[in-house]
Amino acid sequence: MELHGHDHASEPQAHDEAPGYYEVMETALRELLVEKKLIDPAEIRRQIEVLDSRNPALGAKIVARAWVDPGFRSRLLADGRKACEEFGITFYDDTGLIVLENTAEVHNLIVCTLCSCYPRPVLGLPPDWYKQKPYRARAVKEPRALLAEFGTHIQDSVEIRVSDSTAMLRYLVLPLRPAGTENFSEEQLASLVTRDAMIGVVTAELPETKEIMQ
Repeated sequence: MELHGHDHASEPQAHDEAPGYYEVMETALRELLVEKKLIDPAEIRRQIEVLDSRNPALGAKIVARAWVDPGFRSRLLADGRKACEEFGITFYDDTGLIVLENTAEVHNLIVCTLCSCYPRPVLGLPPDWYKQKPYRARAVKEPRALLAEFGTHIQDSVEIRVSDSTAMLRYLVLPLRPAGTENFSEEQLASLVTRDAMIGVVTAELPETKEIMQ
């Protein structure tokens, strides 16, 4: 697991809270850059619109295609960013994307131990728990126990690999395809893929399987 420097804008504050230090600094810096004509307000708005358009459905489509297309799966595992661009998914920064495949022997879990680095181009904004210190610490120290609290019980014979996202490198989990989906369409398969499965805290399951487990 690698640890690198992180360089991110602060998370948005709730409307009923006073602006924090980093939000004040970000606003001041942004206004100064606009005043100096180093950035264009229209470009800032465009980037915000791009961020708002991203959601886990994009990642689910990527996973479903990998499940049905061995060639695409190979390209995805070789270069996640380039394969995602085949879907017209743009990356608005220089970050790389590594796709980690779950197997019968290995289960992957994604974390960012220093802040909230996350594959936003394909999943959108991270969930709140992903950014909290308990998750960030326990994912490294006791991943098996942490997963159990999400209802994901990994057998002792299965290795759990924890990957630490960085400022320039993000990860996406390719879950195991659920058994009994041989005749599913790509769209049906995508409906089984959740955000949490692509982070690695749960597995992809058929709806009836989830009900039985609960």
